[in-house]
Parts: sequence; C-alpha cells; structure tokens
Amino acid sequence: MLENYFPVLLFIFIGIAMGVAPVVLGKLVSPHRPNSKKNSPYECGFEAFEDARMKFDVRYYLVAILFILFDLEIAFLFPWAIVLKEIGTFGFVSMMIFLAILVVGFIYEWMKGALEWE
Repeated sequence: MLENYFPVLLFIFIGIAMGVAPVVLGKLVSPHRPNSKKNSPYECGFEAFEDARMKFDVRYYLVAILFILFDLEIAFLFPWAIVLKEIGTFGFVSMMIFLAILVVGFIYEWMKGALEWE
C-alpha cells in the first residue's frame, strides 16, 4: 500500500530540491562582497525619504479587493463558455443569475463611490 505513495513523495522531494538547490548554489558560488550601495534600499534611483512602513489610504486596498473579487468572478465565465452546449438551459440560467448578482454588486459599489478617486 505504501508503494502507491512513492511517486507522490518523490515528486515532493524533487520539488523541494528544485527550490532549495538554487539558493544553496547561489550561497556557495557567488562572491560575498557587501558594500553600502548594495545594502541600501533601492527607491527609484534616489534615497528613501520616508519610512517604508507608512500607512496607505484605505482606497488602495478597497480597489485591490474589488479588482480581485470581480476578476475571479469573471474567471468563471471561461469554463462555462466552453461547456455551454453540454449544460443546456439550466447552466445558462444559473450563469445569468450569477452575472445578475455580480452586476448588482458592481452597481452597489459604484453608487457607494468605491470606484472614484478624489
């Protein structure tokens, strides 16, 4: 019974080795010559003028979450479009209900002003 799991374990070990080997090889082969320019944070070619841990406006997070939400929901349309002939009317109606919920959510966010920048 355990021999059935051998390919899975082999795949896991090879995956870990493929991830660890470049790091170890880089540490062994690359020269270690640190200087102040290498250790300084890169900020578009000029010195950093603020702390990297500054607070961002919540609108950045809101737009990012909305993008991920609508992007993932739209990703359901591709497999649906491929099997549309096989799933018939029930699949079409269920996708239209799904899209209606998506549109209602989009209109709600639009009316709340979540998509506007000031």
